[in-house]
Amino acid sequence: MNVDPVLHRGRPADERIETEERCYAFLDGLGLSYERADHAHADTIEACHAVERVLGCEICKNLLLTNRQMTELYLLLMPGEKPFKTRLLSRQIGTARLSFATPEQMRASLGVTPGSVSVLGLMNDTGKRVHLLIDRDLLTGEYVGVHPCINTSTLRLSTADLLGRVLPALGITPRFVELPWDPDTET
Repeated sequence: MNVDPVLHRGRPADERIETEERCYAFLDGLGLSYERADHAHADTIEACHAVERVLGCEICKNLLLTNRQMTELYLLLMPGEKPFKTRLLSRQIGTARLSFATPEQMRASLGVTPGSVSVLGLMNDTGKRVHLLIDRDLLTGEYVGVHPCINTSTLRLSTADLLGRVLPALGITPRFVELPWDPDTET
């Protein structure tokens, strides 16, 4: 795997893991145009900056959260550099205290491992257990960077395609939230 990411158009020619291949098949089936950068593991926002420069867009932060009773799952998409405090989101969506989902919950609900959580993993949520939350600040960019269910590749999708084609094809209506850039500020 190249350490320095390189921009490619569309799906890779080489064989990939099944969940990644399914992401490309899904996007290609929708007739979407997307760019791709392959890279070393990028499982932290800090590790994503070189990829962002190549793709020309910000990679969104993807957090799989669960309520205190572990009966509800929430996938939060937000700007990568934006700080996050669970209490602010918990209050906004009216649920018990949120915590991060376990690796087992990630595999069972989205078919991914830690560091590879992505909105595209929602195609693996056949029981529609995961509620999608999108921070409105993520919508300000023309493009968004997302992993194809593996953190060694990142795709640049248009924000319009994500909202207008990907989510409807998955049968998902997101809930929009507004989280502050200064997490010590109450909303």
